[in-house]
Amino acid sequence: MNLAAPAIRPRRLRGLLARFRLDGWSLAALIIAALVAAPVVVVASSVFAPTGEVWRHLAETVLGDYVLNSLFLMIGVGAGAAVIGVAAAWLVTMCRFPGRAVFEWALLLPLAVPAYAIAFTYGSLFEYAGPVQSGLRELFGWGRGDYWFPEVRSLGGAVVVMTVVLYPYVYLLARAAFLEQSVCVIEISRTLGRGPWRSFFEVALPLARPAIVGGVALALMEALSDFGAVQHLAVPTFTTGIFRTWFGLGDPIAAAQLSALLMVFVLALIVAERCSRGRKRFHHTSRRYRALPRIQLRGGRAAGAVLACLAPIFLGFLLPGGQLVAWTVETAASVVDADFLRLAANSVLLGATAAVLAVAVALVLAYGQRLRPGPVVSTAARIASMGYAVPGAVIAVGVLLPFAWLDNQIDALVRATFGVSTGLILSGTLVALMFGYLVRFLAVSFNTVEASLAKVTPTMDGAARTLGYGPGATLAKVHVPIISGSLMTAALLVFVDVMKELPATMIMRPFNFNTLAVRAFELAADEQLAESAPAALAIVAAGIVPVILLTLAIARSRPGHRSD
Repeated sequence: MNLAAPAIRPRRLRGLLARFRLDGWSLAALIIAALVAAPVVVVASSVFAPTGEVWRHLAETVLGDYVLNSLFLMIGVGAGAAVIGVAAAWLVTMCRFPGRAVFEWALLLPLAVPAYAIAFTYGSLFEYAGPVQSGLRELFGWGRGDYWFPEVRSLGGAVVVMTVVLYPYVYLLARAAFLEQSVCVIEISRTLGRGPWRSFFEVALPLARPAIVGGVALALMEALSDFGAVQHLAVPTFTTGIFRTWFGLGDPIAAAQLSALLMVFVLALIVAERCSRGRKRFHHTSRRYRALPRIQLRGGRAAGAVLACLAPIFLGFLLPGGQLVAWTVETAASVVDADFLRLAANSVLLGATAAVLAVAVALVLAYGQRLRPGPVVSTAARIASMGYAVPGAVIAVGVLLPFAWLDNQIDALVRATFGVSTGLILSGTLVALMFGYLVRFLAVSFNTVEASLAKVTPTMDGAARTLGYGPGATLAKVHVPIISGSLMTAALLVFVDVMKELPATMIMRPFNFNTLAVRAFELAADEQLAESAPAALAIVAAGIVPVILLTLAIARSRPGHRSD
């Protein structure tokens, strides 16, 4: 036994070294991961910078408001999104009632509406001088102080706005989890005397808990990263504080330190989501997947189900969308001009370029992971896809600080050598903005591309190798044609996310460069709400296509799917 040990150890060592061996694809994955992680490292390292008078002023005045408002926003949005998303997902998946087929896809429509667009419309409709309160005063003869009406420009208003626009994240994952559940566990629950609702709470809900918690975590990350809605509704949060500190107080280091504190919130969310799973695992042991037995609802229960599904769609899409359409009809003749078309072209250019870059980089990462499924490439892929969890304002700060330093170094070198100034060739151009988008949305494209590549059987790689194709040729001539549909889907998702992105665009855009999202926010900030509607409506229209794609993907996610 002892004599065999020396022969075994070198073999194990060679196997271990093979797992960590680097080739061109592995090296590319490591470089991508390092570049994508750089903004986060820059922000995190800012905590070691000496604090100045601005930071002490923030700590003594508004920092407490930032912390409390962010916490209450998380609690309110998390609870609201969980209740609405899970209830709607269960109703359309497990019940039959009038309009269920329409609600299946319509419940995702609020994803197409940016939160700031809903905030604009709600602020206009429900403020004191808005049509709702004005109509109530005229109808009942009330005057100021004669009635109570909830204040829309408040923390509660921000919670409502965020909830109706972010609940689809929970609905999306919860419905996919319910669709994937085996009929057997539900039937066993019924044979044990559990009714439909007890089966939901005691069987289906626990099985779907990982997906639900993941959806809530996504909604909370989006709520923390929002700037336009909370700014318009006058709710000071970390994101608004970063803007005020950078642009108002002119202190990028203090802004970076606020960003680092916001990252603590995001990290806490990620850790909480992981810890909620613990060592629990949720598996379906049955391989039999039949059509889910839907509960037929009639009378009052059917009406209740219709109202429960219709309410979030009305609040999150129909009401703000209808107001945007009305404003657009009113102002289109004066607003939709050459300048508007230039802004639309800018938005399309940014979205298309970012989409192509994100898909190309995601393809390199996912294919490198397929070729080298060891810990090096897998870890690099996970690091590279963490940007979506980081708010856009934080990424913008983390990108601009090192890019500004590089600009200064390049300018000093060129000035000393050639006597000319290069200016801001990185931080003052679209280079910084594109890099920020890549960091922020790489995860969107990577997850789609990775899932699609995993469905391509490994025998295809072997067949290509026997024909003399190397890894690059195999990717170009075999894999890309097979997964071209998923590549287009990933590009479209990134395109729409870039169209809607506001915080990162506002911070990193070059001078005299605007987009539809920035223009809509600027007009709304100046209380020109009707004039901001065409830009916001164009963004909503662009977002509807991915919603349709997501709906089709969910409907086909159940094994043995058949249209019914």
